[in-house]
Amino acid sequence: MLTFEMLRDITLAYPDTEETMSWDARSFKVNKKVMFFWNPTHDCPVFKVPYEERDFLLEVDPETFFTTDHHKPWPLILARPDKVDIDWVKANIERVWRAQVKKTTLKAWDAR
Repeated sequence: MLTFEMLRDITLAYPDTEETMSWDARSFKVNKKVMFFWNPTHDCPVFKVPYEERDFLLEVDPETFFTTDHHKPWPLILARPDKVDIDWVKANIERVWRAQVKKTTLKAWDAR
């Protein structure tokens, strides 16, 4: 089962990431942009995904992924911690980090 602590360990392994609060929820940022947050109402992570991917995941895996009326207007998806695949989580975090981190940091990361 995915926990907030597991997400913290995965995320803080990337340079320039920070744990913070956003919208009264524990979250992580890179380059002052939110990567994902933990929704206290649903006790689950909320990940950034493109709209098309969100709609696909909702259709093919409703046991794992869901949305709410509040989140639906945004490119976000909620994931049930006891169902979500850790490899999907890691890939999503890396994808969002790569899209938001400063290019100099990304270049140094890729060169390691």
